[in-house]
Amino acid sequence: MTILEKAKLNLRIADDNTAFDEEIQDIIDASFSDLGIAGVSNTDDTDALIIRAVLTYVKMHFGECDDYERLKQSYDEQKAQLSMSTGYTTWGC
Repeated sequence: MTILEKAKLNLRIADDNTAFDEEIQDIIDASFSDLGIAGVSNTDDTDALIIRAVLTYVKMHFGECDDYERLKQSYDEQKAQLSMSTGYTTWGC
């Protein structure tokens, strides 16, 4: 399953509904860029922690989110943990 398909499932959008695919993919791309800015260099889109961070970011930024603050706090914590982990950064190499 691709990360786009996982994001659509997470947003409760049917897989055959492609109306929002471009917007969702843009948000996915932005999430990887945001992680990169934080120093996360291992952005393997099959890694469970990366997927969870990306899906949280997508849910936070797609449409009108009622839980924005909660999701933002969750994403920021995930990003901070990834950016401090030697398995996800090149710091100390």
